[in-house]
Amino acid sequence: MKARQSLRIIALASAAWGGAAALPVLAQDETPGFDSGSDIIVTARRREENILDVPVSVTAISSDSLTKMQANDMSGIQGAVPNVNLVQGRGSTSNSNFFIRGIGQPDALQTFDPAVGTYVDGIYFSRIQGALVNLFDVERVEVLRGPQGTLYGKNTIGGAVNIVSRKPSTTDFKAMGSLTYGSYDTWLANGYVSAPLIQDKLALSIAGVYDKRDGTVTDPLTGRKYNDRDTQAGRAILRATPSERLELILSGDYTRQRTAATLGYATAPLINVDLGSGALPVVKPAYPYGDYDYKASTSLAPGQGQRLDHWGLSFTANFELNDAVTLTSITGYRKLKPDYYIDFDATELEVADAFVGVRQKQFSQELQLKYDSGPLSGVFGLYYLNETIRSHQESYDDNYLQFLTAPLTFTRFIDDHQNVKSYAAFGQLTYDLTEQLSITAGLRYTKERKRYTRSTYTELGGAETPPYLFPGSLPAPYNDLDHVDFDAWTPMATLSYKPTRDTLLYATVSRGFKSGGFNGRVNGESDVTQVIDGVPTIVPYFKPETVWSYEAGAKGSFLNGRVNLSAAAFYSDYKDFQARVGGDNSGLTSGSFPVINAGKLRIWGVEFEASVKPVRNLNIAASVGYLNAEYKEFNDGRRAPGFSCNPTGAAIVCKPPFAPPMTMRLAADYTVPLGSAALTFGGDMRFVDKQWLSVDNRPGLYEDGYAIANAYVQADFADGKYYLRGAVKNAFKELYKTDGQEFSSVGNIQTVYYGDPRTWTITAGFRF
Repeated sequence: MKARQSLRIIALASAAWGGAAALPVLAQDETPGFDSGSDIIVTARRREENILDVPVSVTAISSDSLTKMQANDMSGIQGAVPNVNLVQGRGSTSNSNFFIRGIGQPDALQTFDPAVGTYVDGIYFSRIQGALVNLFDVERVEVLRGPQGTLYGKNTIGGAVNIVSRKPSTTDFKAMGSLTYGSYDTWLANGYVSAPLIQDKLALSIAGVYDKRDGTVTDPLTGRKYNDRDTQAGRAILRATPSERLELILSGDYTRQRTAATLGYATAPLINVDLGSGALPVVKPAYPYGDYDYKASTSLAPGQGQRLDHWGLSFTANFELNDAVTLTSITGYRKLKPDYYIDFDATELEVADAFVGVRQKQFSQELQLKYDSGPLSGVFGLYYLNETIRSHQESYDDNYLQFLTAPLTFTRFIDDHQNVKSYAAFGQLTYDLTEQLSITAGLRYTKERKRYTRSTYTELGGAETPPYLFPGSLPAPYNDLDHVDFDAWTPMATLSYKPTRDTLLYATVSRGFKSGGFNGRVNGESDVTQVIDGVPTIVPYFKPETVWSYEAGAKGSFLNGRVNLSAAAFYSDYKDFQARVGGDNSGLTSGSFPVINAGKLRIWGVEFEASVKPVRNLNIAASVGYLNAEYKEFNDGRRAPGFSCNPTGAAIVCKPPFAPPMTMRLAADYTVPLGSAALTFGGDMRFVDKQWLSVDNRPGLYEDGYAIANAYVQADFADGKYYLRGAVKNAFKELYKTDGQEFSSVGNIQTVYYGDPRTWTITAGFRF
């Protein structure tokens, strides 16, 4: 606890220093944010632009910065970008849990859409499964904060993450690689090679990663290890430039993961149901091993771990029709195959264990027409997405039900299917009213159809129940409602002013939306029943979530790039925000998992980033984010009053989850030149404030804030061609929660997941 308190004091001091430094960070290169802003190119508006010309809250993180941040996958940037919460999803190895400015996807089920869009080389990843992308061949990561509904479309209501791969050079040979060994028997190998096949015309790059680590969590009952890593991934890119005006890029990638289960820790006493007496006896106390110390138990057998196969192909063509007009085509196909065993109750009991097997595929096509001539520039486009996702699930709950003193074996079997077809047309234009003053306006129209069917049955005490069908088992007229259509207009308008070449002021208003859909846990009529005006009413699907957001910002680069500053203030009104609410173990809410449009949400905040190069070899950066999020309306009257966010119908008692009021970061590195060699000392400290980990604020699903310190020492030789690095993450052994699992209506399950303990690594590498 002393280490935690001291780190918080330092974090608060760094935040004060960052505020005094005046404004926040623009981008990150070498050490984040340290290169001149004039050198930072981003594609935040679907075309290459200097970051100082982009009136968007965007942080660009280069490959060198990712290395220094020790970010092997996207979870490695957690705490590095203000008001961004990005962690490994609960109970999984490869799911992403992205929250930007308090908005994300609080339920990992595959039928729920993300609120933060993930794009790899322009291809949208429809699901958070498999979106915790490894960063072995990345040129940069762009994090766009705030709704991006005009250029990026649906499901970017919180923001978007652009991951840009390194493209092969048609003129130069390049190669780099590294081998890392570390604690928990970590072995990490990265390799990248790019070579011209036909000079100036054709080039090929191949990259790969091997990442293996023993588990950090031990089951005291069996001695087995969990929460490990075992990933192999590769990407090949073929790039052709047959003429000065034509560029063709063909890319293929594959990721394979084979790990043990990811275990959490129970925070509430587990309850089973006696069907004979109606009693609710406690079967396991909360915190089974006391204060968490990377120990947890599971009823999962050896081999019941997690498997993922994820691959994709993309083809991009950029054709300059003339000096002012470029036509871009982006075609993508992806296939996702995760098989997960999950222990929701996080004990040796089978209160709720599950197998989830998903088969997803998607095809997308985007056409962009980009114009840039004189005072007018912009982009027009068409977009199409066709996604099919099937799942087979089995829920094992042998310790949940009993009849008097006799346990009842219980297994639920589920098969479902969803198809999504989405169409969009969009356009955005910028007109320079003067050399300094510009106005931007954009509009997107999106229309989609979701079709969903589901079949489930149970085996209870050896007897099989008749299947429950969705929608077939619902009463008329809902029994044939297997599809629903959504559409939305998402406009935006921005006024920007450049007092000088390297400074920008802007104000923007934009609308975003997150698609509606079907509850992927419809096991009975209660899961789609809400109490409306005192009357139980069937609501077979939930509506889209929408937002109007208002933002003002400033950014600038000064003293020849030695000082980079940026700031933004925002205010957002959300309507019909989507929530999966829990219940208790009695009455209408027992065993049910409703998804509702709960009402209204208001979020406002400020963000600051600053980077300074006070002397030649010293780089310093700081960032601060403040977030104020609250429910303005929460209509969950169908639930048991004991855990209602609105128990009286007037006073809302909950706070939005995954919305820490403060996020801060302080980073620095100093290089000592030694002839053709150099020695660099670097590190950073990140603070993430208190936050709830469940929609309805269950007491155990709460993180009271944490600060993490990371450090490294790197020796470079032969003018940087070879290097040796030693690094440590979570140097002071901070114990912190990253996610929560709330299934209170089944066994009172409330499970938390923790971040990694302290780890160290030693790396040897080369780059040519």
